[in-house]
Amino acid sequence: MIQRFADWLIYNLFGLDAASQLGAAINFFVYDTIKILLLLFVISVIMGIVNAYLPIDRLRNFLTTRKLFGLQYLFAALFGAITPFCSCSSIPLFIGFVKGGIPLGVTFAFLITSPLVNEVAVAVFLGAFGIKATLIYIISGILLGIIGGWLLGKMNLEQYLSPWVQQIQKQSELETQEWESEKIPFIKRLPNIIQDAWGIVRGVLIYVIIGIAIGAIMHGYVPEGFFEEQLSADKWYSVPLAVILAVPMYANAAGIVPVIQVFVAKGVPLGTAIAFMMAVVGLSIPEATMLKKVMTWRLIGIFFSTVTLFIILSGYLFNILFQ
Repeated sequence: MIQRFADWLIYNLFGLDAASQLGAAINFFVYDTIKILLLLFVISVIMGIVNAYLPIDRLRNFLTTRKLFGLQYLFAALFGAITPFCSCSSIPLFIGFVKGGIPLGVTFAFLITSPLVNEVAVAVFLGAFGIKATLIYIISGILLGIIGGWLLGKMNLEQYLSPWVQQIQKQSELETQEWESEKIPFIKRLPNIIQDAWGIVRGVLIYVIIGIAIGAIMHGYVPEGFFEEQLSADKWYSVPLAVILAVPMYANAAGIVPVIQVFVAKGVPLGTAIAFMMAVVGLSIPEATMLKKVMTWRLIGIFFSTVTLFIILSGYLFNILFQ
């Protein structure tokens, strides 16, 4: 429905050509802005309701004191794999998880896996590269989330969340304590929950607009042939180069898989192409722009560096297995 509205607005009402770079870029901007803001609002309301009936301290204590033997990272990564979100669409859930008291490492496991693996991308990948490559792609994407989330969780990075997020956490805890002590019925809590959700949307609005605008420009104006030319030679540095070239881009996994198929058909090694795909969907300037509202630059740097290292290792692994 959102896509139909964006198509009608840009192509019918404004009269832009769907085949033009400008039309594609503006359509992309309108669609993703509406989608992400709606998603953020709905998730914030849902997490507000959950927080109202599942006190944050209980959830946090359960996940941090119970010996789950790492299963919490596996569950978060699997949840990320079945949610069809790009990196920027995953950020609303990331905010909701942090607000809800879920440990940061578990939240990172979701944030890493969600853009890398989803059912649509798996279906396209299966048709393009076969079952062996698809299974390795799924397993490596989930392992990236589990190991990355575990490693980032061990670093105790909560202090590097932005003051805005820390304030949201404190406010949510105070509201939960107040509602529990006064036994306020749900119908009276709902206006506060909606107001808080709208406050979160307003807080990240400018970051969402800037991030998606950057992604829209890249989506509409960066020529695909440029990347094929740069990555066609099978050299030792092709994998890290692919990751570096992918960072300015922005797309979801389902949208980039057909491009990867073209890359491979034109001589780009499969591991190099997959490293490019993972970097496009898991590491992007638009994502970093949106994350700036919830993280300090230091935390963004640590997060991106960790994921970059794992993507490069995955690319080399694919190249070794599919020589």
